[in-house]
Amino acid sequence: MVIGDTLSFLIGTWTVTRSIQHRRSGLSGSFTGTATLAWVAGEGMPDALARARYREDGELRYGSYAGPASRGLEYARLGDAAVMLYFPDGRPFTDLDLRSGSWRGSHLCGADRYEICTVARSRDVVQERWRVRGPTKDYDAVTTLQRATSHYSLQ
Repeated sequence: MVIGDTLSFLIGTWTVTRSIQHRRSGLSGSFTGTATLAWVAGEGMPDALARARYREDGELRYGSYAGPASRGLEYARLGDAAVMLYFPDGRPFTDLDLRSGSWRGSHLCGADRYEICTVARSRDVVQERWRVRGPTKDYDAVTTLQRATSHYSLQ
């Protein structure tokens, strides 16, 4: 699958399912919810350095916890149609380039290492596999995003 522009491809609303397996404790969990990636006001596809906001809301079930969970990220298009993801406070998280249909990225969080593999399975399905290892974290997570709405057509 060829994707002309990572950010434009991901813009829209997605249903999210995530499974989590903590290797040390043996706990497993799940997240179900909705994610929206929307252009920052006044910006959009024509701008080579456009920005968008990602917001994910849903229910997390993990161990004895069952309740609301959310997260946000900022996406910034890089000049070459890849994107850089940032935490809401502006710290860089990882890059992402889906032009070939898949991408591997990594992020250090202190001494913990996040390895992320993202694959566009189709125009409407994106899957992320996270492998997180280090002194404070040791888990695997698989997230599937199923497109609910789109503003993108494959090129």
